Amino acid sequence: MASPSTMQRTTTNLIPPSSPLQRLSTFKEPSSPPPNSISPLSTFSTDPIFSAFLSPNFNSTQFSSQALSSGSAAACAEKLEEGIRLLEKQLRSEVLTRHDDLLSQLSSLKDAETALTIVKSGISTLQSSVRKVRQEIADPNRQIKLKTVLLSNIHTTAELLQCSVKVLRQSKKLKDLMDVDVVESEKLDLSKAAQLHREIVSLCEENSLSGIGVIDEELSWLLETGNRLRTEGMKVLERGMEGLNQAEVGSGLQVFYNLGELRSSVDTLINKYKNQGVKSVSGALDMKAISASSGNFGPGGIQRSGTPQIGGGGKAKEGLWKRMNTCMDQIHSIVVAVWHLQRVLSKKRDPFTHVLLLDEVMQEGDLMLTERVWEAIVKSFANQMKSAFTASSFVKEIFTAGYPKLFSMIDILLERILQDTDVRGVLPAISSEGKDQMVAAIDLFQTNFLALCLSRLSDLVNSIFPVSSRGSVPSKDQISRIILRIQEEIEAVKLDGRLTLLVLREIGKVLRLLAERAEYQISTGPDARQVTGPANPAQIKNFMLCQHLQEVHTRISTTMLGLPTVASDVLSASLGAIYGVACDSVTTLFQAMLDRLEGCILQIHEQNFDVHGMDAAMDNNASPYMEELQKCVLHFRSEFLSRLLASFSTHGLSTGTETICTTLVRRMASRVLVFFIRHAALVRPLSESGKLRMARDMAELELAVGQNLFPVEQLGAPYRALRAFRPVIFLETSQFGASPLLQDLPPSVILHHLYSRGPEELQSPIQRNKLTPLQYSLWMDSQGEDQIWKGIKATLDDYAVKVRSRGTRNSALYILLCLDWDHR
Repeated sequence: MASPSTMQRTTTNLIPPSSPLQRLSTFKEPSSPPPNSISPLSTFSTDPIFSAFLSPNFNSTQFSSQALSSGSAAACAEKLEEGIRLLEKQLRSEVLTRHDDLLSQLSSLKDAETALTIVKSGISTLQSSVRKVRQEIADPNRQIKLKTVLLSNIHTTAELLQCSVKVLRQSKKLKDLMDVDVVESEKLDLSKAAQLHREIVSLCEENSLSGIGVIDEELSWLLETGNRLRTEGMKVLERGMEGLNQAEVGSGLQVFYNLGELRSSVDTLINKYKNQGVKSVSGALDMKAISASSGNFGPGGIQRSGTPQIGGGGKAKEGLWKRMNTCMDQIHSIVVAVWHLQRVLSKKRDPFTHVLLLDEVMQEGDLMLTERVWEAIVKSFANQMKSAFTASSFVKEIFTAGYPKLFSMIDILLERILQDTDVRGVLPAISSEGKDQMVAAIDLFQTNFLALCLSRLSDLVNSIFPVSSRGSVPSKDQISRIILRIQEEIEAVKLDGRLTLLVLREIGKVLRLLAERAEYQISTGPDARQVTGPANPAQIKNFMLCQHLQEVHTRISTTMLGLPTVASDVLSASLGAIYGVACDSVTTLFQAMLDRLEGCILQIHEQNFDVHGMDAAMDNNASPYMEELQKCVLHFRSEFLSRLLASFSTHGLSTGTETICTTLVRRMASRVLVFFIRHAALVRPLSESGKLRMARDMAELELAVGQNLFPVEQLGAPYRALRAFRPVIFLETSQFGASPLLQDLPPSVILHHLYSRGPEELQSPIQRNKLTPLQYSLWMDSQGEDQIWKGIKATLDDYAVKVRSRGTRNSALYILLCLDWDHR
């Protein structure tokens, strides 16, 4: 076949050198018109009539219609004829002007026609040559194609034969490996067999060997062998998961990895365990199964509401708890087994490719295997619990009353799982969120349990403190029943801190309710405040209320000692309310008794402590005000305090703790001593005989308070002040600054006592401000030592002015007072 360049040369040779085609390129360009000539087209473009004919959108019908409607059709036609004549004249002029050029062009066209005829003849010759060449090369090309196809088929056949031989050889190895008795199946190298099986299947699939008779026979055997390998591999894997044997789990996983089915096999296994967990949860709450396993309780076994027939409740309850225990054990086994599988996957790598098996099973963003199983179990558990709560009154009642036991089961399950999967460097089986989800599944029963707890305790309070009755006071047994019930509620949940706090909040509500009901029962008015006669019914009622609330406060506080601080904080406000109401029930009485005792002490200012002589010094009788105070104390002790402190004498002293009543008595005893010392220091003047008499009064006061109110040795600072004031009154004034006794006395007591040693013109604050001892005492209660000193300092300043006005030096007493205050 001729090449394109050859054909080009041939075509060129067919054209003579002087042919008209070559001369076409010598055509002359038309000469340009004379420079001064004006083209008619340029005049027509500005003419209003002829310009329309130059438009590409010219419409003859429209032009004619406009000419006729204008009324000058004849003039228009005449102008058109004139234009035609002008164009013909212009055309003629162009032809004449370009005559030579036109003749030359005509001659060139004739030469071109002759040249084309020659070219056609040459092309026909060329086509004939091409046909000859095509015939000469077509047969070799056909032969080459046939031989190429033959070679390809031979090559493909050879490859198929080689692959078939390799498949048969590998199949022979696999058969030798698989030729193991059932008894000796444990000796089978499953991993190697799986690797061979995958290689054979891959060869068959990659080379499309199906359809070859001998290969098809092997493929049928391979299918059976693959099923056997999967079965044996799954047995090894499940046995390893159940026994938590990492080696067996690794071997089973390697089998499926070699088979190329690791991800699908693990997914199948995980789905199996998920289904087992869901089935275990649903089976635990199957009331029909529980009823059937507990015996036949009549037709149908259970009623529509999920409640066993009469006589079967106890056994059904026992069966329910037994099934729940079994369910918890099964969930534990499932989760730990899946965690063990996950642990091995995260550690094992293929020995040849070093690929981590976990990367083959999971992709980025996938849930962990334990999370998948736990999520399914928790979801099923939550649905079953919700269904049991709404559909089965029996299950609702059992799980509500036994919520602590139910919660304990779940808590033990979670702790067992976390403990058994606590391996360093490995994630635990469940997260904190997973634990919360499991606990949240029984929130319905928790809410009901807390409501039931509040209802039980509130009913007890309402039964002993009915709203309609105000005069009744509960018995000691009724109060003990409430306390015991509260202690039982705490005891039932104390092993779980979270549940304990929830129950304590409900107990706090009950204690506040108890305080409110008791406060409503308190008697008020003059009868409750009288202290001159025997205890009346109103006071006895208040005493009983106080003792009851005191018992509640003491015993509940003792119960809280064994609990964490946060638990005590939950009940602190409620116990404070109990304490406050208990105090309120007797506070008015104690205030009345204290007012009476202070009134007796105020009579000290009516006594004459300025007497002189041996008779006064030898008089061993107490002052009249002190005798009256002793009588009052004895009366209070026999009529009021003996009733209030009866329980304390048997309980409080043995434990060494104070009760509400003992606290009030201690405060009253301390106030009596402080009040006496204050007013004893204000006595003025005070003779030596008067000092002896005051010392006897202090001894009588100490005896009366210690025997009838509170042991004075346990009163602390007030008692030390009383013991110190007795020898202080016998000190010389010059000895005051160095005496250690002053450390136990308030500065105001010392300073007030020094007035009794000063001249009469030195006015005391009471005299200067013209106050009664009671008024001054009330003012001192509302002020601190600094303010009291300012009042004393004012009297000393006044005295200093008087001394200076007489022209004498300051009194030594004044200097002593200032030095004493600075020293203090």
